[in-house]
Amino acid sequence: MTSVLQHPAIILILAGIMLPFVRGGARSAVMLATPLIALVLVWTLPSGIPLTVSFFGMELMPIKTDTLSRLFGTVFTIMGFAGGLYALRQPRTQELTAAYIYMGFSLGVVFAGDLVTVFVFWELMALASVMIIFASGTESARLSGMRYLLIHLLGGVILMAGIAGEVAETGVVAFSSMLPDTFPRLLILIGFLLNTGAPPFSSWVSDSYPEASYSGMVFLSAFTTKTAVYVLARGFPGAEILIFVGLFMIFYGIIYGLCENNARKMLGYSIVNQAGFMVTGIGIGTELAINGAVAHAFAHIIYKALLIMSIGSVFLMTGKRKFTEYGGLARTMPLTTICCVIGGLSISAFPLTSGFVAKAMMSDAALHEGLIWVWYLLAAGTAGVFLDVGIKLQYFVFFGKDRGLRPPEPPLHMRFAMIFFAMLCIGIGVFPSLFYQLLPFAQDYQPYTGAHVIGQAQLLLFSGLAFFLWLRFYGWHLIESLTLDFDWFYRRWGKRVGKEFVENAGLTRDSIMTDLANGGLKILNVVRHFHGPSGILARSHPTGHMVFWAVAMLAVYLLLDYITNTR
Repeated sequence: MTSVLQHPAIILILAGIMLPFVRGGARSAVMLATPLIALVLVWTLPSGIPLTVSFFGMELMPIKTDTLSRLFGTVFTIMGFAGGLYALRQPRTQELTAAYIYMGFSLGVVFAGDLVTVFVFWELMALASVMIIFASGTESARLSGMRYLLIHLLGGVILMAGIAGEVAETGVVAFSSMLPDTFPRLLILIGFLLNTGAPPFSSWVSDSYPEASYSGMVFLSAFTTKTAVYVLARGFPGAEILIFVGLFMIFYGIIYGLCENNARKMLGYSIVNQAGFMVTGIGIGTELAINGAVAHAFAHIIYKALLIMSIGSVFLMTGKRKFTEYGGLARTMPLTTICCVIGGLSISAFPLTSGFVAKAMMSDAALHEGLIWVWYLLAAGTAGVFLDVGIKLQYFVFFGKDRGLRPPEPPLHMRFAMIFFAMLCIGIGVFPSLFYQLLPFAQDYQPYTGAHVIGQAQLLLFSGLAFFLWLRFYGWHLIESLTLDFDWFYRRWGKRVGKEFVENAGLTRDSIMTDLANGGLKILNVVRHFHGPSGILARSHPTGHMVFWAVAMLAVYLLLDYITNTR
């Protein structure tokens, strides 16, 4: 019988708890060894449902292992190792503790076999991730963290309502494939989508992630949105509404990314953009499309972390965030430049990179299902990604106008982390057959056909031309402008509503307290009138008056007794 201690999440949670109490080499050993131990546990867990727990009459399955959960468990633990290596000298222990516990809770969702376990780890994951943002220690991080928490608690309430309704209607608590054909299932879908950065609350990613530290954003980029992709692939494959949601996310991320001046915020929009490709593939729902979506999730975690590590290194070494403050950094940061370029080529699905062998499957799946319009939009989205992250990011940071900055390369451990992920990006692209063996459905797929390679090369070539035209006529004007997102409504109106609520609540409280005080004073006056020193009941009365009232009361009593008995 499998013990709960064999759960890969436990070792990472324990590591997070240990980190405040260890120093020096022991601290580094914990940070690097525990994700590797968790990776071993991912692959040694027996397939199926090796552990069940009874809870209030429900049979919970805290561990369920199959190819899909093993795929995400593998990339999550690899990400944990590389993220720990990158953050090896991070002085904020609070951030590292929260990051490792956050990774553990993410694995808890991935290996959950029932909806209740999913919900518990889902909410704990939100609480741990917001602590990474708060650990940055700035006022803007505190405010964005509160907005982040607000959105995720809203999603948690919606998810809880959906799960409660589903269990009440069906009596089934197991987490399996479903369609949003009932109201509870629709609520579950909405709760999942909020964590992908789906509309209208997409802005929480770009609002909160860049406020974390140089290492905190690396951890944040990998787990929340990709855990949401996992539960969608597990719970709602083939839900057609996801095609439209995913396509919206793709172009939302591209448009806002092109207009953004903050480099790390632009990468936040890119996370939403890339999650949109995955959501679209899950909406198509065929085996090829699901393989493409989860392969893209695997590849995305690696190349997006590489990009964020590269820009995080620039942020750490220069202290600057904006494209208009960067330029010419390739002169003094050549290794960081190469790693960032490899990440940019991978996210743009350039041949011989991980992005190419993953995205090709989703495009082919759309063609096989006769969704020509989806194929065209996916191709346009890929071109937009190359325009946005593949060229704009590299040009303004490393190759554009020299701003006189001469930062050195980041510390050695950060360079090793970037090199490791850069090698994975190339390795997966060069040897895709090994990568495809991890996917949930066995398929003999060949990404390197003449049509794929030539078509993608043409697409990226014209996208590059479009960038320089965009730069010539609109680029500088757009990135120096202010962009408003949907969060404007709850940041502006929500603040006003909150202020009005607080003011009106204060007035109501004061009114109630005044009324209570006045009412208490009236009662006190009545009591004093009868029982006070000069009150009616406290006065001295002649004996004759007392005898009179005693006889009157006796007469009333006798009258009542007579009336009662005569009936």
